[in-house]
Amino acid sequence: MLSPQQIRTVMETLARANPEPKTELVSVNAYTLLVAVMLSAQMTDKGVNKATAALFAVADSPEKMLALGLERLGEYVKSVNYWPTKARHIIETSQALVDRFGGAVPDTREALESLPGVGRKTANVMLNAAFGKPTMPVDTHLLRVAPRLGLSAETTPRGVENDLMAKIPAEFLLHAHHWLLLHGRYVCVARKPKCGECPVESLCPKNGL
Repeated sequence: MLSPQQIRTVMETLARANPEPKTELVSVNAYTLLVAVMLSAQMTDKGVNKATAALFAVADSPEKMLALGLERLGEYVKSVNYWPTKARHIIETSQALVDRFGGAVPDTREALESLPGVGRKTANVMLNAAFGKPTMPVDTHLLRVAPRLGLSAETTPRGVENDLMAKIPAEFLLHAHHWLLLHGRYVCVARKPKCGECPVESLCPKNGL
């Protein structure tokens, strides 16, 4: 495992390369971001964006989504993996937003996780990307990158999340998950990591390679 100073160096290096990282999911407001994140499980961001480009042109609020209805929503998102379940959750969540939150996306973990189809990871993404709160959404990239870089020895999403939240210096927590996600998506890829392109290669213990 990396030492606290080495972890700081990793974060400083990734921060210099990408000072203001953003999610690659395309959205126009907090609601459309929520829909995009709900669609993103077992999907690439590019695949989600392709489906939502036309959808968000006609349904960018929970009220408009409910007016669109489940059947027509399905026509827009049928290219997305597990779209029937996801579409049902989107409609149910849209109704909950209208009924319980005045049509607005709530900004607390408890409220977000009370919505149909919204688990801890989705709530973390929303708290971070929509509301600027330091959270650590853990996806397959972070599950791979954190052990490889010696940032965590945990093997579960919650374990890695807790580890990273405790070990990464506070000033980096707002963007840390994006830096690590993008690093895993484009450099520290699953099968043939691009170690020659890695800005933190000198610190990497190459766990699991």
